[in-house]
Amino acid sequence: MAKVAFLGLGVMGYPMAGHLAKAGHAVTVYNRTAAKAEKWADEQGGKAAPTPREAAEGQDFVMACVGNDDDLASVCRGEDGAFAGMRKGAIFVDHTTVSSGITTALAGEASALGLGFVDAPVSGGQAGAENGVLSIMCGGSQADYDAAEPVMQAYGRIVKRIGESGQGQIAKMMNQICIAGLVQGLSEALAFGEKAGMDGKAVVEVISGGAAGSWQMVNRHQTMLDGQFEHGFAVDWMRKDLAICLKTGDEIGASLPVTALIDQFYKDVQNMGGGRWDTSSLIERLRRLS
Repeated sequence: MAKVAFLGLGVMGYPMAGHLAKAGHAVTVYNRTAAKAEKWADEQGGKAAPTPREAAEGQDFVMACVGNDDDLASVCRGEDGAFAGMRKGAIFVDHTTVSSGITTALAGEASALGLGFVDAPVSGGQAGAENGVLSIMCGGSQADYDAAEPVMQAYGRIVKRIGESGQGQIAKMMNQICIAGLVQGLSEALAFGEKAGMDGKAVVEVISGGAAGSWQMVNRHQTMLDGQFEHGFAVDWMRKDLAICLKTGDEIGASLPVTALIDQFYKDVQNMGGGRWDTSSLIERLRRLS
């Protein structure tokens, strides 16, 4: 079993750190709100540290799942950052969805310090984190990945190295681009069916087993039909992720017209007060336009 630090105890990080503890790893946690770290430590029997540096000291692996580029940089860099506390040969594993730019920059800084670095964004949302069945797409050296992969198995249903540093983040961008299109298509279909007087649940039972089927259809159609969105991956976070996709698309010359349009639809949902609603709330936008 490994000695592990986990930085960031949000809706994803809190249960992910818990799975590490349940798997038998010795876990020390850090959270910007110290009371939450203490609560986790009391529940799981682990330790809480007041700074990322102190959490990282003496650990084999340091996992992070924070908010954005700036949050990630702040827990890595500086006198109180994790890099300052990590021993040579330890590996930093970043589960945050961030830009590939900050990933490659931090990976370079880690390498100069004799540290490993794996970018390992996750998909599966809060439910996937709680149930330990996340999909984890990784970038970094083969050696760093091979060392970190058994630890990530504590909360990963599928863990795969995609390529070199930063390519895990590119894979996550592709994931979010796919989800945006799928959710909008499903929203339009269900809203169309409501207008036509159809039994949406009955229709989904038929079409989910065919070419139209998707995880979103199977797992979200009922809550969408019921207008329930207080769960899952928040619209605010999806817009953060799509902004990264669109910026990267501009940088590499990739056209993302549908993604750009759906990003604006999510902006409409935010303006409706749905920033914390699940991403499937795109259907509510259509209902209010009717």
